[in-house]
Amino acid sequence: MTPARTKIILLSTLALGLLAGTLWLAWQPQSQFDPQFTGKPSYGSPSESALAPNMGKPPGANISAELPRNPSQSASEILSKRVVEYHIDVSLEEGRILRGTEMLTWKHPGKKTVNDLYLHLYPNAFSSMETTFMKESGGKLRGDTMPKNGFGSMTLTELKTEDGLSLMHRTQYVQPDDGNADDRSLMKVRLPKPVRGGEEVTLYMKFEVKLPAIFARMGVTDDFVMAGQWFPKLSVYETAGQRGRAEEGWNLHQYHGNSEFYADFGIYSIRIRVPETYIVAATGFPTRGAVRQNGQKIYQFYADDVHDFAWAASPNFATVEEPFSTDEVPGVKIKLYLDPSHKELKGRYISAAKAALSYYSKWYGPYPYSTLSIVVPPKTGRGAGGMEYPTLITAAAADDLNPGYNLERTVVHEIAHQYFYGMVANNEFEEPWLDEGFTSYAEERLMEQEYGINPNLPLQAGQIASPQPLNRESWKYGSSVEYGQNAYSRGKLVLRGIERQVGMKKMDRIMRTYVQTYRFKHPSSQDFQRIVERVTGRSWSHYFEQYVYDGQMADFSVDRITSHKLKNGYEAVVTLSKKGADYPKIPVQFTFKDGTTIFKAWNGTEKSTTYRIKSSSPVSYVTLDPLYTIALENKHINNNLKAELSEKQQTRWSISVTKLLETLLGSLSW
Repeated sequence: MTPARTKIILLSTLALGLLAGTLWLAWQPQSQFDPQFTGKPSYGSPSESALAPNMGKPPGANISAELPRNPSQSASEILSKRVVEYHIDVSLEEGRILRGTEMLTWKHPGKKTVNDLYLHLYPNAFSSMETTFMKESGGKLRGDTMPKNGFGSMTLTELKTEDGLSLMHRTQYVQPDDGNADDRSLMKVRLPKPVRGGEEVTLYMKFEVKLPAIFARMGVTDDFVMAGQWFPKLSVYETAGQRGRAEEGWNLHQYHGNSEFYADFGIYSIRIRVPETYIVAATGFPTRGAVRQNGQKIYQFYADDVHDFAWAASPNFATVEEPFSTDEVPGVKIKLYLDPSHKELKGRYISAAKAALSYYSKWYGPYPYSTLSIVVPPKTGRGAGGMEYPTLITAAAADDLNPGYNLERTVVHEIAHQYFYGMVANNEFEEPWLDEGFTSYAEERLMEQEYGINPNLPLQAGQIASPQPLNRESWKYGSSVEYGQNAYSRGKLVLRGIERQVGMKKMDRIMRTYVQTYRFKHPSSQDFQRIVERVTGRSWSHYFEQYVYDGQMADFSVDRITSHKLKNGYEAVVTLSKKGADYPKIPVQFTFKDGTTIFKAWNGTEKSTTYRIKSSSPVSYVTLDPLYTIALENKHINNNLKAELSEKQQTRWSISVTKLLETLLGSLSW
């Protein structure tokens, strides 16, 4: 099978060649052609688990001063509402089994009385081929396939209240999205007494995870472990007005084939026990050095103002640590956990991380954490590569000993997620473009500025064969291809479209204002629209209605050119039409036979328009948007027309080549 990367290169080259050839043919004299288109704890009392420091503990709770604060933050610097708090003690056993105890405290952020809590049990998505995730994905994700007999699962073995009352008989698996009884990725817990607004509830639990063979962001391959979404995790309780919500309540979704995650900010204090030869990379920072005990190595990590916690472990990591600071970056320790085969490439990883931290802190505001960990999975761990977690990312797997710029691109993309999904924590279930589109925009700008890699925006737009609304739930896109084309590519192009209308300086103000306004919050597409309107001082409702809330793309066409000989020259009548969404100020270039050109600007809102051009030389051809300034146009084949081509020939070339190009470009996967 041809590798995916090779396929993309070949098809892209072919598509460009066809496009260039078509344009050449269109501009030749009529006679030259025939008339015939890139994853054993001590199961004692909960007090034996690792606990967070006093500053992070909700008022009135029993606390332990066992762990220090993050040294990069002052005692008064609490960045988020810290709705949740997790204390977990977990042990890696038998190579792929996680056994853990968890104490979860939730502070009710709303006003209504709550009688139920909901827990995400994400590993259950991989328990059989009948789960919602597996049925929707077909056991495939991002070019990887679920290994044979690679199933995994999560089991709660104990669940009780602070008073010791068992809640196991009060649990129920729920499937709010599709009613699939075989899906156990979301659990409802009925509480013995209600929780009122502002009150807290604490649950104690024991759980066991059988990690799947590495596939979709988590699992085990050989002796490499990627623990992502590995613990029972509370759903988000949204307050009235949050993300446009009319009434407060739980935001509840299963784990889907295209979806990622959504969680509240809080505190994580995690003790991880692994075989003594293993090295652990994790979210947050270690509060003490690793301790060897009874054949295990025990790590202790702490993180606050984050909404997730991930870790990876391997006895083979080659580790590198380097401090980094600039005027915009107060001080970060970059930690690199390399597959040994990429040990000699450490400089490239560190350099990319520094560039990303520097530029993103300059553009969007300072990176607020004291650590950034980069994990490079082994060749057999491709499914764990290219993923983001708070203060920890995974690079592309080490399957190439001489990688191209994909190494840097993956690193800077995932670090951009520290802002878009990390700090600006959108709902990835329901509006995935707010993290993937924004991150792709930031990644592309950095690659252009730091590495000189200019994006081919017309080709990217041409790949969008099935545009869909961007505020659509992730699993409602028809396929992973449609999801990628929209959440990643079209989302990025929507931002490019705004940038090209307002200029880079004002676009920087828009993006920085958005990040500063919604750091450590959960914004929506409408929240972003309001920021754009605030910064620019005008309405953008029509633009957002077409390109964000509807699935439209631009498509402008030169339909007809007729010329007439006058006494003192020539008159050309040129008809243009709009076949897609509106776009302001469409550049129109008129080229004459004597080589002269003139430009006009069409407002792009009318269904069609006609120009009458009088000149001393006849019009040779007309081109719409010759410099490809309209980022959101995905059909460029009808943007130009030669005056001497007959309508029959024009139609034949437009239809046949456009369809060929759309077929080729539509086959490229994200």
